[in-house]
Amino acid sequence: MWRYIINRLTWVVPVLLAISILVFSMLHLVPGDPVRAMFVESGGATAEQLAQIRHLLGLDKPLHMQYLDYISKALRGNLGQSIITQQSVSELIRANFPSTFQLALAGMSLAVLLGTFLGIVAALHHDSWFDNLIMLIATLGVSMPSFWLGLLLIYVFGIKLRWVPITSGTDLKRLALPAVALGFQAAAIIARMVRSSLLEVLKEDYIRTAHAKGLSNSVVILRHALRNALIPVVTVVGLQFGGLLGGAVIVESVFARRGIGQLLVGALQARDFPLAQGCVLFVAVTYVLVNLAVDLIYGFLDPRIQYHTESTAL
Repeated sequence: MWRYIINRLTWVVPVLLAISILVFSMLHLVPGDPVRAMFVESGGATAEQLAQIRHLLGLDKPLHMQYLDYISKALRGNLGQSIITQQSVSELIRANFPSTFQLALAGMSLAVLLGTFLGIVAALHHDSWFDNLIMLIATLGVSMPSFWLGLLLIYVFGIKLRWVPITSGTDLKRLALPAVALGFQAAAIIARMVRSSLLEVLKEDYIRTAHAKGLSNSVVILRHALRNALIPVVTVVGLQFGGLLGGAVIVESVFARRGIGQLLVGALQARDFPLAQGCVLFVAVTYVLVNLAVDLIYGFLDPRIQYHTESTAL
């Protein structure tokens, strides 16, 4: 068990290191002078102001020293200071993250409940018109971009039917449309995964044995088949939850909703590179840590994964 956990934690370190290097490079990959680019829309800046900003960002130091300063501050939770608002990037992210987390959690809850239900129904009615209809909806869900679905939901339910408000906010009515736009694609992926996994489990010998013992169909499905069928779905759910945090960037922009997405878009538009770097680093690290947690949970649910890892290491 501990070898499995240590193995997973060891792989996270180089991934986080690579992320930090890529995020740090954002400022240096901007064509031309990134400091001058910050003041393009304001009509430019004096040489003294440019020098002051370069010193504030540490751009007057050698490149390797810039990275060491950046990573040492990031490890202490210091992601720099916003050029536009002069506020701490960490404080801005902390103030906006609850809204993004609320949206991601609502989207994930919708995806898990709807995707699991549709996947089970499709598997139990395999090769029927109902199964084909669910798979058609799932295919559309996978193919439909979240921003397009969001605009469609706003037009139909917000403008035409006027069932829900389309203004930004944190109450359930204002959360409904963004959650559907964000979670529908994940629900489609989960539905296809549940259906495929459950159909595979239903063909196993122990399922036929359970039926032969006289157990009811509902007991066999709920206690035996579904429990084992949902094990690989855990990984998909974890990956989708990390993806929803990134997808919230687009959905928050479509619905003008406060969060990390709006913060990042505003930073990019204003060329506030320290704030943009902080947002990208935060989302990327959160994605990695969520996937790590799911990977460890998957190891607990399916001990065969641990044994395979340990035998490979030996």
